[in-house]
Amino acid sequence: MKKIVVVVASLLVAACASTHKTDTSQADEKHTASVAAAETTAEKMELSQLSEEIRKLQKQSDYFDFNKAVVKPKYKAVLQKEAAFIKNHKQDVVTLQGNTDERGSEKYNFALGEGRAQAVAKTLEKDGVAATQIKLTSLGKDKPRLTCHAEKCWKENRRVDFLHNIS
Repeated sequence: MKKIVVVVASLLVAACASTHKTDTSQADEKHTASVAAAETTAEKMELSQLSEEIRKLQKQSDYFDFNKAVVKPKYKAVLQKEAAFIKNHKQDVVTLQGNTDERGSEKYNFALGEGRAQAVAKTLEKDGVAATQIKLTSLGKDKPRLTCHAEKCWKENRRVDFLHNIS
């Protein structure tokens, strides 16, 4: 019996004296997965915020007077917001879509829409936007916002819309 007690006691001392080894690879994998999940969540939140900001910007337009392609002073704030966004997002390329009302020939309306888009582009460039971040297109009268045949509709259709494309 004395031998059994000595053996058991020896085993207990040996067990207490041994170091506990942890599997660090499992802990590292859990940490890596947690970091990746946090980064993914942060990226999703950032993309969501970016998408919302783009949606707000694309709801804004720059409106023009009948047969004119001159940026009105009251729309300078809209263009400054657009310029600030584009400058802060170097991968953004904005397409300026020039639009007209239904009056005038197709050729005239495409030229007028192009002139309106160019006027907005020049203003953005003066505000520091790189020309390489701007594309122009004229839709003429092909994309009306309103379709009645009165001034209240025509003034809504004389505009430049902003389409942002962040790659």
